[in-house]
Amino acid sequence: MFAYVKGVVTLIRPSYIVVDVSGVGYLILTPNSYYYKLNDEVTVYTHHYVREDINALYGFISLDSKDLFVRLIGVSGIGPKSALSILASDQIDEIILAIEASDVKYLTKFPGIGPKSAQQIILDLKGKLVTDDQELIPSQESDVSQALSALGYSKVEIKKVLKKINLDQSVELMIREALKLLMK
Repeated sequence: MFAYVKGVVTLIRPSYIVVDVSGVGYLILTPNSYYYKLNDEVTVYTHHYVREDINALYGFISLDSKDLFVRLIGVSGIGPKSALSILASDQIDEIILAIEASDVKYLTKFPGIGPKSAQQIILDLKGKLVTDDQELIPSQESDVSQALSALGYSKVEIKKVLKKINLDQSVELMIREALKLLMK
């Protein structure tokens, strides 16, 4: 129903914010309400969630966060509260990597997510969150990721190794360091 809400933040609470849009205050449930600042003009990407016992507006700082939320609540046994707890970390790339790598341990660190829920998330979403035209690698590391991709490494492997290498060196040295880690 609402794609986004653009207005001024007039109230911040632990689980929600109120955004004034032309005199109407929208109560928006958010994963991390303290990302916002009072009296700032903001654009909040929203998802209107309606069930027999709830009618709520959920808001996110980016379209990627909103899209992941919608995918998560589509998983059997994962409701909006659990999805918000996952997104509260604001580590979208890491969450996607954990799902792609079938990392149950990472997903169970979020409140309300046990081993069975984590496995269900992986079962339902693995392979559906990363597409070929989606870029998970920041642009300053794209030369390294392209070289590793040409050598046959997956985007998930590349993303993981880029977090471990020293990025303050030449591309050639970064590739060498990445290859050493990937061959272990």
